[in-house]
Amino acid sequence: MAAAPVPANLPLFYKDLSPLSSVEHADYRARPLDKADFLVKQHAIPLTSDEFVSACRYYPIVFSAGDNPVPLALMGLNEGVNTFVDDDGKLLNPVYVPAYVRRYPFLLARLQEGSDELSLCFDPTSEAIGKFDEGDPLFENGQPTASVQAVLEFCKNFEEAGQRTGFFMEELKKADLLMDGEVAIQQEGNDKPFVYRGFQMVDENKLRELRGDVLRKLTQNGILALIFAHLFSLQLMREIFAEQVKAGKMPAVMELPTT
Repeated sequence: MAAAPVPANLPLFYKDLSPLSSVEHADYRARPLDKADFLVKQHAIPLTSDEFVSACRYYPIVFSAGDNPVPLALMGLNEGVNTFVDDDGKLLNPVYVPAYVRRYPFLLARLQEGSDELSLCFDPTSEAIGKFDEGDPLFENGQPTASVQAVLEFCKNFEEAGQRTGFFMEELKKADLLMDGEVAIQQEGNDKPFVYRGFQMVDENKLRELRGDVLRKLTQNGILALIFAHLFSLQLMREIFAEQVKAGKMPAVMELPTT
């Protein structure tokens, strides 16, 4: 856990990153927070394939645009809108919280290019870690505490889930199942619908036309069940839309279909 520079390209939520050090952070503590202000303006959260079954009950699950798509849980349909937290970042209702959120402010990162070794790091700007009087100590007698060991295990499990997610995405691409997504939602009182694009989804027509051997493979490796979880979750887009309307968080200008 020696201190070292970390990559400048930081992932979502992270404003800075420091390797956790038993010397530099010997007297640091971690405390639970009752809010996540970093979520307030985030409408799309990375999701692992392991979480599809749990997440599909609460969030529409889509895939990012581009050649290397990743699964996303939608907490809102428009940039800067999150319908699951209030303006302070407190959850409005009990829901499944994606592991990407629960991992913050910790992260496993490579400290040296070309190295396979991952080190436990944290965002030093987070209010969850620091020189506090309260909270769980990170080190005792120069050794990581049980709470740090638990965080490390969680982060390792998250990385492994990320690898399984990569395999899942590769299988979707091999089967050529992804297509550009588009959802049109008609709001009462408007003569034109709100149209949402900029994401990918599974093409149900292609799914139905899969060869028997391909379909059997997707069934045996568990991918078909994940595909269905994704497809079922898309029905929640209208519920998210309704929450945005209720909260008065709709865009001033509608995006209309192009011809």
